[in-house]
Amino acid sequence: MSASEAVVHVGFLPSAGMGHLNPCLRLAAVFLRHGCKVTLITPKPTVSMAESDLITRFCSSFPHQVTQVDFNPVPLDPTTVSTNIDPFYLQFQTIRHSIHLLLPILSSLATPLSAFIYNVSLISAVVSISDKLFCPSYIYFTSSARMLSFIACVSVLADSDPAAQPHPSRFIGDAVQVPGFTSPIPRSSVPQAFLLEGSNSFQRMIMEDSRNLTKLDGVLINSFEELEGEALAALNEGKVVRGLPPVYGIGPLMACEFENVDEGQKNGMSWILEWLDEQAEGSVVYVSLGSRTETRREQIKDTALGLIECGYSFLWVVKLKRVDREEDEGLKDVLGSELMGKVKERGVVVKEYVDQMKILGHPAVGGFVSHGGWNSITETLSEGVPILTWPQYGDQKMTSEAIKMSGVGIWAEEWGWGTQKVVEGKEIAKKIKEMMTNESLRVKAGEMKEAARKACGVGGSCELIIKRLIEEWKRNAQVN
Repeated sequence: MSASEAVVHVGFLPSAGMGHLNPCLRLAAVFLRHGCKVTLITPKPTVSMAESDLITRFCSSFPHQVTQVDFNPVPLDPTTVSTNIDPFYLQFQTIRHSIHLLLPILSSLATPLSAFIYNVSLISAVVSISDKLFCPSYIYFTSSARMLSFIACVSVLADSDPAAQPHPSRFIGDAVQVPGFTSPIPRSSVPQAFLLEGSNSFQRMIMEDSRNLTKLDGVLINSFEELEGEALAALNEGKVVRGLPPVYGIGPLMACEFENVDEGQKNGMSWILEWLDEQAEGSVVYVSLGSRTETRREQIKDTALGLIECGYSFLWVVKLKRVDREEDEGLKDVLGSELMGKVKERGVVVKEYVDQMKILGHPAVGGFVSHGGWNSITETLSEGVPILTWPQYGDQKMTSEAIKMSGVGIWAEEWGWGTQKVVEGKEIAKKIKEMMTNESLRVKAGEMKEAARKACGVGGSCELIIKRLIEEWKRNAQVN
């Protein structure tokens, strides 16, 4: 078989959390559509049932092209793990500590891999065995190019401090001026966990991974030129850090059929879509602060007051607990009967799963109040909906910076992190009105929608990059 006829076999290793798993599977689907064979190596057990269900639907959608292999990490010693650790970070650590078990799995595959693509949270662990993989390895990065640039700079900043092994809170300073960026990243936008006194797993992971980025063969990132042209150029021109591998903007990764939910969840969505059908075009505010973000009780009442005062109809997705556990407490228990009644007069509130892409794509939706999760942002851009970001944790201030700079959304910077203070209802109402009435914002969001659709469409930048990688892997197979 000639190199041009050879079937490319790509291995994928996702990590914990829907925000990490979903883009991995969407990326895998892109390679499948280009005729590749995929082996999905899935760490078991998953943290949530939602992850397990999504993996099952993905594999069922491509029965002849996808092979699913279980990866069973060794549990960490419970005496060394804090009882308060986030279950997803615990899973990150567990997989990293068990990465040596990956080699027997890969060596047992009937067809050798042409390339291996794995989650950003596993960089240093996989790099330690990369010389035994016998194929190029790449990470898929689940955040913005701005965040990637920050991570790449961290080790350089640390090395510039004369003190031995300086703590991040000392070498970050008031702001980080990333080479090639016109505006610095303020200290206030750096993930809180990174700057905590003492040492924690997130700090150690970022510090270790920053030094290992140059050992990768490439980075696949869910972004594109029109959205983050400056950051992508700075990364690929060697301005951020010398020696970085190519950073491929293969976004926006679009929703796929395998994400379609079961009949029970479809029935739950049907009445929401029917309600949206009854609303005027562009008149509804969609509010969702992420699948993992717990809305604080102190904030819920003011959020309700703000939504009522803004004057627009709204669809509000409320999450009262983290991860995907059952929620026993009802919203009425938090708001009280009187305020709950006013909420229902003006909008719709749900605690269950919603199909976000169907909501964002509905013509009645005129704005999205979001936590600034990168997946949500790229999904919103592909539908041309203006965004108001309210960062809750992690990278969400940096992604909000990217949105503000691109002109498709506004960021309520004065609100700080969502866990820091209670934002009053009148402030929320004011910002929502600003988002919904800003015509230039709407125009720019529409332009970005066209750019996003072009990037991931036929002949777009995503397709060109994927085809180029596939051809490169075929040539490598011919040489080897």
